[in-house]
Amino acid sequence: MAAFARVADADGWGIEFDVRWTRDLEPVVIHDVNTSRVFNIELDVAKVSFSELREQVPEVPALAEVVDRFGGSHHLMVELKQDELGLTEARAERLQEIFTGLTPGVDYHFLGMHFDLFELAGFAGNKAFLPVAELNTGAFSRDALARDFSGVCGHYLLLNRDMIRRHHAQGQKVGVGFVASRFCFYRELNRDVDWIFTNHAVQLIGIRQRLLRQM
Repeated sequence: MAAFARVADADGWGIEFDVRWTRDLEPVVIHDVNTSRVFNIELDVAKVSFSELREQVPEVPALAEVVDRFGGSHHLMVELKQDELGLTEARAERLQEIFTGLTPGVDYHFLGMHFDLFELAGFAGNKAFLPVAELNTGAFSRDALARDFSGVCGHYLLLNRDMIRRHHAQGQKVGVGFVASRFCFYRELNRDVDWIFTNHAVQLIGIRQRLLRQM
């Protein structure tokens, strides 16, 4: 939450985060399967209840807390992570409850590296879905166009200008990840990329603000 607040305070447009589920099917915002790497506490998120997770690692926020605080004021890029919990209907109902009051595709998008994850967010519709390609960027791009998704995301090295043009021609958008330098940022702006994902958000926001002042 502190990291998201820092980006919001720096006038960032949106925040991106990963969602996993506790044993009792509460969605929480955490990247890893367990908490050991970041918090040095050995807990598998899917094997503990939300109350157990909150007691032992209070820094991990519930998705509902993030949406309540930042939804509507900042765009939410919500990446759904794959797991083996099942119970799709119950999870879909919980997601829909959390995002009630926000407009899909306008206030938030769902991202996923596996298309079946979007079944959890069927209430939002295809225009709120963004597949995230790893190495299979061409296939993901074609599928996003065929399924009339909102667009596609991937590593900037693998999303070429032809792909960007095809998505724009169909009214879709393109997001690139791992942008970490000023010159990389300039290149993506010149390629007319719509969304830039970075672990250096505050620095890039500062560069953007300086460029705007020069216009």
